[in-house]
Amino acid sequence: MGNIKAVISKVVKGKYNSPVVSYKLIYDSPQNQFEPIYYWILDFMKDLFGGDVKKIVDNFMSSPGSGHFSDMSQRLSKVQEEGMKILGGLNQVIKSSLNLIYDLREFKERLQHYTDAESKDAVLKKAANLSLKNTWLDNVDLPKRQNGSIHQMTAQLGYTTLRDAFMAVNDLSEIDKMVKEGDINESIAKILRPRIKEFLDWKVFSQHELQKRFNIEKSYLKNQVETIKLYSSWVKPYLAAAKQLQQKGFDGDAALVDAFSTSMFELTLFAKKEVKLPNNVAKYKINRKYYSCAVIDFKQRSQLLQRVTQKGDYAPAYGGRLEITFDAYALNSEEIELVNKTMDKEDFDDMLSFNSNMAEDALKELKDDIDMFLSDKEDVKEKNNSKTKEKDNEDDINPFVALFGFFKNKSNSKSSPEKKNIGKPEDILADNWVEKHARTAAHNDAGAKLYTVYDIYKKSHGMASSPDPFDKGETGDVGADLKDALKGIK
Repeated sequence: MGNIKAVISKVVKGKYNSPVVSYKLIYDSPQNQFEPIYYWILDFMKDLFGGDVKKIVDNFMSSPGSGHFSDMSQRLSKVQEEGMKILGGLNQVIKSSLNLIYDLREFKERLQHYTDAESKDAVLKKAANLSLKNTWLDNVDLPKRQNGSIHQMTAQLGYTTLRDAFMAVNDLSEIDKMVKEGDINESIAKILRPRIKEFLDWKVFSQHELQKRFNIEKSYLKNQVETIKLYSSWVKPYLAAAKQLQQKGFDGDAALVDAFSTSMFELTLFAKKEVKLPNNVAKYKINRKYYSCAVIDFKQRSQLLQRVTQKGDYAPAYGGRLEITFDAYALNSEEIELVNKTMDKEDFDDMLSFNSNMAEDALKELKDDIDMFLSDKEDVKEKNNSKTKEKDNEDDINPFVALFGFFKNKSNSKSSPEKKNIGKPEDILADNWVEKHARTAAHNDAGAKLYTVYDIYKKSHGMASSPDPFDKGETGDVGADLKDALKGIK
């Protein structure tokens, strides 16, 4: 995932895209351990910001000559191997589903002829019966009788009117009428009577069998879709783990020398807490919430060390240079939403490299076919209450959504239609007069909270701290200033 500070600078307008205040803390020691520092700051921020702390960046990279590189490469290979085994089974099920879809599509087209043959529209009914007769002649009569079929008798044995008569007759009673009117002779009628009866019997029987096979294969397709979902649930953790184990974030960094045992880590925490305004301010209309935000970025260049534990064995340890940057921001709810969307999009675009060669257009076509066969009109009629419809929306029958669903943030998929859609910085309106004061309160609260983290950490570890720039003596009582400024508002 990208740099959140760069994203904030890009999507937030005006002076608020820069940090309210920024601090930096550097450790440079071969015995320095990253984990205790990280967890101390994480736990302290959770207490200070009410638990709303998220890890938004987690990158690492090791030089090829390091033991960490070898260890992570082995883990990545194992995860990829297990994931590919599951994907192999998944591909077989998808291939089988493709064949089922092609069969169902053909069955649906053939069954439509039977439906049209019972239509009240005379033209449609006649065309459907002619189509069924052609199917019977080509697939039943010709393979069964060979030279005795209507096709062969018409072409080779001189029964020139036989095929035309067969196509014209729809009932046995019509044959006697054609003989009386002289359209055909009795020898043609003797051949035609059993053939018409056989066709009419085949028409009823074949429709029943075709419908039964259609229902069986549709049920089998449902089972295949459920199997795809099952495989998808199995493979998603491996795909996510493989993505997380990929080394990234420090390409071209001069500190990564191939022959050295060097590893580099980057972690970024983002914390936010809503600013509670005084009652005399809260009564005025503020459409957006304002938050005091903190971004703490950890970057470590380390060497893999070995230390002896109390059990007498060896455990990995990392020592080196650690840089911790503390930044405070004052953001409103719309700006945070846009920052999250931009970060998610960058992450999503990066992860799309997984399925970039998987014929996206073909998968979309397959999804439409699955939706057509597994969500037909009869099924929809039975699901006429709202609760059932909501359940159907949650349990999407499309297996490819289940397979690639982990690329998307599910919480953003069901947005309220009344909610304003924030897609670009221009969609965020400037602060009104009251919101400017809310922003000021968030600005000062963010700076004060961030200084508290920085100050308490340094003091608890025996370091000299610096004066609080948000102390009343330097900036004044912001709350009092805000109250005075709002006195004249009606």
